[in-house]
Amino acid sequence: MTISSKEEQAMLPTVPGCPSGGSHTLKSNTCIEISNCHLVTATLCQDRHHRRLAICSIICGLTCIGITSLIYSAREELNQEKAQMFSKKAKKYGILSIVVWIIILVSLPCLVVLGSYLLTKIN
Repeated sequence: MTISSKEEQAMLPTVPGCPSGGSHTLKSNTCIEISNCHLVTATLCQDRHHRRLAICSIICGLTCIGITSLIYSAREELNQEKAQMFSKKAKKYGILSIVVWIIILVSLPCLVVLGSYLLTKIN
């Protein structure tokens, strides 16, 4: 059974189980919204609790500082009175975690090269 290119093009944009049968992507200045049907929508911006940054800082950064960022992110959601302060701390610790991890990754090879150089100078 062969499928013509017209049939293939008609099948690709549809999503099974979706009443409208399609998916679309909206792009604005700073936000990308990917929507399948009207049932599931994922936005890639406006994370006001900085939860995604905190989770990324746990995975891609120094874990102990990333967990601190996640704690402040959760506190912000629970305590509305100090929400802005907790939001700033969650963002600060999330960025700090990733930056410290990058510094460690860059400095370790430099220290190995320096140690190797010093050992050859001693001998």
